[in-house]
Amino acid sequence: MSTPPPPPPSPPPPPPPPPTMLTTTTTTPSSSSSSRTKKSHFLSGGAGGLISAIILQPADLLKTRIQQSPPSSSATATLLSTIRSIASGPSPIRQLWRGTLPSAIRTGVGSAMYFSSLNFVRSAIARRGGGGGGGGGGGSNSSSLPQLSPLSNLLAGAATRAGIGYLMMPVTVMKVRYESSLYTYTSLASASRDIFVTEGVRGFFGGWGATAIRDAPYAGLYVLFYEQGKKTLGGLYKGGMDDNMAMVVNAAAGAAAAAAATAVTNPFDALKTRIQVDPERYRNMWTAAKIVCTEEAGRRWRGRALFDGLGLRVARKAVSSALAWGLYERMVR
Repeated sequence: MSTPPPPPPSPPPPPPPPPTMLTTTTTTPSSSSSSRTKKSHFLSGGAGGLISAIILQPADLLKTRIQQSPPSSSATATLLSTIRSIASGPSPIRQLWRGTLPSAIRTGVGSAMYFSSLNFVRSAIARRGGGGGGGGGGGSNSSSLPQLSPLSNLLAGAATRAGIGYLMMPVTVMKVRYESSLYTYTSLASASRDIFVTEGVRGFFGGWGATAIRDAPYAGLYVLFYEQGKKTLGGLYKGGMDDNMAMVVNAAAGAAAAAAATAVTNPFDALKTRIQVDPERYRNMWTAAKIVCTEEAGRRWRGRALFDGLGLRVARKAVSSALAWGLYERMVR
């Protein structure tokens, strides 16, 4: 019996298909993620500024009332007299929050522009090698913002605040006049018309020199003190720092930095108020300084008015900075 022939060999398997070329898209920092980051800084800064402006408006109003004219007695007596006058008048609560709308616009929009611009400037400096080492939000570091050298922090804060301050000057002038007892504006539209008719476009920028000399050093010193404060306080906390503890550290550093920077720059704030509420008498910063330093001060030493409202301003700035910067860093962390 013959053996059947072996089966023919099976055909070789077909060659594998050529590999599919995968195209990868590299997302650069300037794409959608960068856009979301910018939006986050803008909204976070605006939220913090808006909340602090509304809550602390009475302190701003009382400060303006103290600074608007030479007090006949001590600033404390003037403050108490102002509070009694408001409390005994009609709608005292409403009067204490007079000027809230322009204040909210100025601080809300201004803070949004300032925080987003400051982050842009500091990020640009860090990319060019101006960083001070560190960074990120891990470990004992309470911040995820760019880490710069002290000088870079000082210059970035000063330059950014000066630019944003100039853009917000028209609202700033209306805010101060709303708070003053020398004007009876009932709306932003009527305030704008009155300033334009009586003073022209120049009236919307009254006190710009004093404002710039106040704001630029204040912001520069603030950022410098704030970053150093975060490092110092963060170093005291051992172990990993969660978001809540980081917010506490940032708020404490913000309050301390604001108090220190405010004390240094208060004379320029007093001059700014005089110029903005009475531009005919206080035509510029130098004229205002000369009048304030030589005017009759009663039992007070001459020039004491440069520090009127210091206590209110320190308290307000400390609380507002703790709220604004604590909330801002918490939202972008």
